[in-house]
Amino acid sequence: MTMSVLPHRDRLGVRPGRLYIDGQWRDASDGATWTHVHPATNEAVTTVAVASPADVDDALRAARRCFDTTDWPRLAARSRKRILQRVAATIAEHAEELDHLQSLDNGIPVSFTAVYQVSAAMAADLFDYHAGWVDRLAGETLPHYTGGDFFTYTLKEPVGVVAAVIPWNAPLMLFAQKVAPALAAGCTVVLKPSEHASLAVLRATELLAEADLPRGVCNVVTGPGDPTGEALVTSPLADKVTFTGSRGVGRRVLHAAADRVARTSLELGGKSPNIVFPDVDLAAVGMTTMGMVSMGLSGQGCVCHTRVLAHESIYDELVDHAAGMAALSVLGDPFDKATTSSPIITRPQLDRVTGYIDRGVEEGARLVCGGDRPGGDLAAGNFVSPTLFADVDNDMTIAREEIFGPVLSVIPFRDEDHAIALANDTDYGLGASVQTTDVRRALRVARAVRAGTFGVNGYTVVPNAPFGGYRTSGLGREGGREGIEAFLETKTVHCALGSDVI
Repeated sequence: MTMSVLPHRDRLGVRPGRLYIDGQWRDASDGATWTHVHPATNEAVTTVAVASPADVDDALRAARRCFDTTDWPRLAARSRKRILQRVAATIAEHAEELDHLQSLDNGIPVSFTAVYQVSAAMAADLFDYHAGWVDRLAGETLPHYTGGDFFTYTLKEPVGVVAAVIPWNAPLMLFAQKVAPALAAGCTVVLKPSEHASLAVLRATELLAEADLPRGVCNVVTGPGDPTGEALVTSPLADKVTFTGSRGVGRRVLHAAADRVARTSLELGGKSPNIVFPDVDLAAVGMTTMGMVSMGLSGQGCVCHTRVLAHESIYDELVDHAAGMAALSVLGDPFDKATTSSPIITRPQLDRVTGYIDRGVEEGARLVCGGDRPGGDLAAGNFVSPTLFADVDNDMTIAREEIFGPVLSVIPFRDEDHAIALANDTDYGLGASVQTTDVRRALRVARAVRAGTFGVNGYTVVPNAPFGGYRTSGLGREGGREGIEAFLETKTVHCALGSDVI
């Protein structure tokens, strides 16, 4: 029987995607559409509107008008907080529907949508967490530095209109990661989801409207990077650009924002190391290290730890355990609860991943398992088997570049200093981990490795902790207090209290 996702499209009531501008759903002004193709079957699921530059301009002007002329930026803290709490509750009520739409977007197995970090539950909690900041966005009073009769204080004010661009791999979490802090700060937003994953975001946008979010506060334009994304990030109507995606596109976004000195936040991926010392349960660690790239999104995540640095004394044993974990992956229908691992998002990306695998073999790495594509019913999809490389040198291409697929490279190290040097020998710096039972060693390594988030015997992402990277992994942080500060400006006010004004 041929696998198909179309019955799930019909069950979920999916309709062609439209633009959401100034509180109204509408088609693209020129009628252009994008066909959404599901990566597990390469079936055409539906179409979404492709916003033209004129449509993007309309959305930005709606956001600009809302920010400049309505009460939204000056809304009482209690009122804005209650709106965001309603949004959180509404998303939570529709969690299963949203999770299944996400599977229809990008092929993530429904068995994996229960994993908190990519779920609708995480999206709801992001809105709830940032709602808690609304009545705590306070400035401070300052003593006058040179004396005199002055009262000096600071205010926290919203940065303005935010242009937000998110990728396809975790659309619900990233939608909330951008929109929730912006709205909590009092900004207005124009968001562009990936053309490869718009369905869950469009439904979440409907839920924002149901929660009585005022018109013009949050607008959504769909379409590819050209023309939609280009028009959004280059417009002078946007005061801030926040982007999550590839390093190459991020550089273009930064260049466009620099021309008008727009505030910018970037999260651009990583090549994260996981350092394994001998004093751990090797069977468990071998499974978790391989599982991060073989299960769920199949390595298509910015924080996936795709470089394992293993002490030479336990190197071979760890490789064996990782290979055993790879064999447990189940590729197939994302709506089948037995499926553990997703397809690659597009055919071109599939070719890119298999090209990296070929490059690894050519450069002398040992292919332990995987590297092939399944046949039969799965041949129509963008599947590739979980791939494990051993005897990898840190200078090899597969150890340097972000592959965004189920490929794990295992690299040996001699001692702690060597491990730290290998971990830091990268252009990236998003995440890293260490596996050890020695707490002093764990703290030393955590301090020495240059990465924005670090795990000790585990790794996670939560709403109340900042997330972001060093080096070319990006600029700024999302989550925690730092995340909402990115959407605020600080204004200093000097008030003369005496009779003489200077």
